[in-house]
Amino acid sequence: MRPSPPCRFPALGTALFALLLALPAAAAWELDPERSRVAATVVQIAPTGPIAHQHEVRRLAGTAEADGTLRLPLRLAQSDVVERMGPLPPWLSGLTEHPLATVTTRFPPQRLEALAVGESLVEVLELSVQSGGTTHHEPLAVRFTREAPGRVRVSNAERVALDGRELMANPTLRSVLLLLGYEQIGDEVPVLLDAVLLRR
Repeated sequence: MRPSPPCRFPALGTALFALLLALPAAAAWELDPERSRVAATVVQIAPTGPIAHQHEVRRLAGTAEADGTLRLPLRLAQSDVVERMGPLPPWLSGLTEHPLATVTTRFPPQRLEALAVGESLVEVLELSVQSGGTTHHEPLAVRFTREAPGRVRVSNAERVALDGRELMANPTLRSVLLLLGYEQIGDEVPVLLDAVLLRR
């Protein structure tokens, strides 16, 4: 049996291995629940005319994977609706911790790492929203601003509004809106994102 020929590229292999060790590992990012929220303006169509109401979904929480994929479940318990309604009926109280919707998106962690403190970048993210057995895909222009070495502020870079008719078509959301006294709402529900990503 002839002996195997010696490796012709030992230096190349060693150099590639050293390069891989020298590359920075992809940082893991997570939302800071204490500083991450979405605010929405719901316009109630009342007999006396339209009335604007402010609502919030607070304590947004989610950890991004190495490639920047972030899954964000949204629960009724995170909203101020529970506080405003007081004691909930038994059929609804069990739904407070059940996700009303799950938002999945992907942001560029490498570009976040490249930002200097004080710099911003705008990315159009593709949102996948699962709710009521259906999935919707929506683009969202998001501004990332690096406030500190391990902290990035996230906000929408342009005006965003949800479809009020779609909200009323969701059985669970419609029940919540009716309990708040909103028998009819405007066609648009403007939303503002204000969140903080922390590097773990």
